[in-house]
Amino acid sequence: MPDAHRRIVIDRSPDAVFAFFADPNNDLRWRPIVKRIAAAGPVRVGSVVHQVVTGPGGRGGFPADYEVTAYEPPSRFAFRVIKGPVRPVGEYRFAPAGSGTEVSFSITAELGLVTKLFLGRQVQNSMDLDVAALDKAKALIEST
Repeated sequence: MPDAHRRIVIDRSPDAVFAFFADPNNDLRWRPIVKRIAAAGPVRVGSVVHQVVTGPGGRGGFPADYEVTAYEPPSRFAFRVIKGPVRPVGEYRFAPAGSGTEVSFSITAELGLVTKLFLGRQVQNSMDLDVAALDKAKALIEST
């Protein structure tokens, strides 16, 4: 089962950090796999965010809409992908850390045998890219 986890400290308040990660419009700025993204209205529990992500090897694009499953400012934001060939679930947790905020991000996907055989490595690579991109999110947040 592909999964990825990471913690990072961002030198901004939990409110500011939560607001950045909970706003889908920011994903285009820091998540390299996102090609398009849009939310229909304010983000809250039950909201569906429409996104298209790059496919294996950076080719094409696949729908990967997600539903917000937790929206608890400024401490927790979670989602589950509801469209596309892979349906991961993810969660951000935010906690005060000195004068900044510790961000814990985890994402995991259960794959069937056939999907695991054909897409397992690509799914893991995609998840690894998302957690590595936290460095770019940190730089963006801290520069404002």
